[in-house]
Amino acid sequence: MPLLERVPLLEKNLSDYAEVVEPGTIERIRELAAPLAGARVLHVNATAYGGGVAELLATHVPLLRAAGLEADWQVMRGTDEFFHVTKSAHNALQGADIEWDLRDERVYLERTVDNATALEGEYDFVVLHDPQPVAIREFVRGHRFDNNGAKWIWRCHIDLTDANPRVWEFFRPYVEQYDVSVWTMPSFVPESLEMDRVVQAPPCIDPLSVKNLDLAQPFVDEMCRSYGVDPGRPIMCQVSRFDPWKDPVGVIEAFRIAREEVPGLQLILAGSMATDDPEGFHYWELCEEARAGDRDVFLLSNLQQVGAVQINAFQRAAGVVVQKSLREGFGLTVSEALWKGRPVVGGRRGGITLQIEDGVSGYLVDSVDECAARCVEILSDAETARRFGTAGHEHVRREFLSTRGARGLAASLQRPERHRVRSWR
Repeated sequence: MPLLERVPLLEKNLSDYAEVVEPGTIERIRELAAPLAGARVLHVNATAYGGGVAELLATHVPLLRAAGLEADWQVMRGTDEFFHVTKSAHNALQGADIEWDLRDERVYLERTVDNATALEGEYDFVVLHDPQPVAIREFVRGHRFDNNGAKWIWRCHIDLTDANPRVWEFFRPYVEQYDVSVWTMPSFVPESLEMDRVVQAPPCIDPLSVKNLDLAQPFVDEMCRSYGVDPGRPIMCQVSRFDPWKDPVGVIEAFRIAREEVPGLQLILAGSMATDDPEGFHYWELCEEARAGDRDVFLLSNLQQVGAVQINAFQRAAGVVVQKSLREGFGLTVSEALWKGRPVVGGRRGGITLQIEDGVSGYLVDSVDECAARCVEILSDAETARRFGTAGHEHVRREFLSTRGARGLAASLQRPERHRVRSWR
């Protein structure tokens, strides 16, 4: 099998972040990273494009390099069959009732063995993300890649609060082989997990990425017009994968209810088709059916050349941003919108509850009707929208910028003590 794909990375400079992060943050990162200078760190996940993990690594790995570590990012190789199996596993671990049998396990393990033998390089720390690569640790034992005493870290980005027991018990022994596991929230950690080091570390956004840089209003307006959206009329926007857990059909239903109170309202549903998500096109089709030709509902993705700049513009143009997830590991798009000063209405699920301060920077909701009502409230009250936006921006600046994540990792790699759940903060 060919070697794993190495992802090319942009260079980043820690000093560039000094004006947007809290005072002392850059100095603290350098202080914590100094003992790790030259340490070799490898991150492995399932896709270089599409979804939150790829976005995180595109910033996180260059920041580690900027802090003096030798960091790389490799992507595992898979077949359509493998990614169908891992998507089923992903859904099951988030609580879906799926069929999972020995054949699924065989497909998963055979491809994992292939990827394990394709690993190359010598590293001091190896960080694997989510279920797709987790069993690689098992299959490199005793091989040349595992002969230098590296510390292995598993980073779980999804919500295992109600994980399918059969599927979790298949993955659990592989997770327990790691030196450390990292979770977005303590509540995501299954009680049956037996590990000495279990760490909490919410993801973060990059304030200097193309997706989050300031854009001039005329540019925002013109970008909307180029996709048929009228910037002169009110806009709801949800940015996420086309995925059942993001409930895009429920967002369309909430939009239609809200439009009865907010004439001229438009809805943008935008996201990317990730290479490791074979269900994306199916849920796109379901959204097309739910849209039913409504000219005020815009379904947009990378297939229509929607990238970071367009997403940035859509979020800035929105009077309210929605993230009506039914299950959510974190939801980077919430912090992205809050950072842009936009009020957010989000599902009361998982990592969204860390980001939205209910009634302060937006609202947490539990139903389609409640989502619609809260959107109407924000769209009808410019002062509330402004106040929420200001509070959300400051909350993200304190808690969810990428420099906090880099600082947390540097601190965590220096802590050998045993603990059950401890924050990187």
